[in-house]
Amino acid sequence: MDARTEREAAAAQKEVVITRVFDAPRRLVFTAWSSAEHLKKWWGPNGFTVPACDVEFRAGGKFDLCMRGPDGVDYWMRGSFREVVAPERIVFTSIIDERAKQEIVTTVTFAEAAGKTTLTVRQTVPVDPMMARGQRQGWTESLERLAAHVATG
Repeated sequence: MDARTEREAAAAQKEVVITRVFDAPRRLVFTAWSSAEHLKKWWGPNGFTVPACDVEFRAGGKFDLCMRGPDGVDYWMRGSFREVVAPERIVFTSIIDERAKQEIVTTVTFAEAAGKTTLTVRQTVPVDPMMARGQRQGWTESLERLAAHVATG
């Protein structure tokens, strides 16, 4: 493996990228990220709920979100928005485990074509393998729930 290929492989391991096409216009999909009211309806993997959520949806704004697992355990996620460019892009940072103090950076882009939205999530991978373990599945299931949410209009 040459040096360039090794660097690309290393970079790929530091970021999860998930793309999904929604049968909904971009503005609607973007709006579903914009408020606690929306996030409570779709955020989190299957079986999780969001009993508490506070969102300042603007560049520099903060958020606090509690995901409650099927076992009743609460997982708090706190962070801030670096960028909010409606309806194209959201960049936010978050700390999922207060003890780890590792900041995760997530970039979400929205592209529209023929009334459908292609959404891409790019997120840094936590150093702790236990935290990283469910990252792809969690996002995949969350986006499935988002698709159902925007289908209701």
